[in-house]
Amino acid sequence: MNYKKPDEWKVRAKKHLGQHFLKDLNIAQRIVDGLSGHSGYKQVLEIGPGMGVLTQFLLPKSEFTTSVIEIDRESVAYLRAHYPGLSERIIEGDFLKFNPADYFPEPFAIIGNFPYNISSQIFFRALEIRDRIPEIVCMLQKEVAQRIASPPGNKDYGILSVLLQAFYDIDYLVTVPPGAFNPPPKVQSGVIRLRRNGVSRLDCDEKQFFTVVKTGFNQRRKTLRNALKPLGAFPEHPLLDKRAEQLSVNDFVVLTKLAETITN
Repeated sequence: MNYKKPDEWKVRAKKHLGQHFLKDLNIAQRIVDGLSGHSGYKQVLEIGPGMGVLTQFLLPKSEFTTSVIEIDRESVAYLRAHYPGLSERIIEGDFLKFNPADYFPEPFAIIGNFPYNISSQIFFRALEIRDRIPEIVCMLQKEVAQRIASPPGNKDYGILSVLLQAFYDIDYLVTVPPGAFNPPPKVQSGVIRLRRNGVSRLDCDEKQFFTVVKTGFNQRRKTLRNALKPLGAFPEHPLLDKRAEQLSVNDFVVLTKLAETITN
């Protein structure tokens, strides 16, 4: 297959959509190769394909069928013109408002070069439909990628780390320099892979779990005894002497159960 080079591209990157088109074909191949087929999915959805730099590596993969979702009309027109075989699997719309049941009756993987400005929102949406998404391979701002993949006890460990690691095993795959994009961003990028773990439900109220995690990290320099005061007076527990970044997912489950005993 003759893969498209940057000088053949026609779509203008739009700042309000956070578009930075990947032009390094070696990186594109590595991102696509990150898909492991975890749990045996047969469908892949690429978010924000732009002009198809990843798409062109996905389409030859016979082990799954690729669809794309794109909000930029100019990119959609380009994809229809250059990938006519993909035309019926182009979803013109916003992933954040996307209802997977309308398109995918079975589980599907997600892949993409996520816009920096909405990458966290994409992950929160993916968490909402996590039982439909066994695997995610994506590129995003390096700082965010490191945060998501970071283990407890690391300064990068944060809200997204805990919420995603509760339901996914996460690997940091590769760092990508600004020069790999057109136009180049001002920061480095990172590629991560998330594979669904065996946790179907947490052993606590999940809405309360999200609240405890977010509240704990809102004042991450404080001990949790002080950081969690907005939620009420917690029963005494050794975990309250620690800071949020020191706690594992299971530790936050324990704190959530304590929170459920609070009567205001």
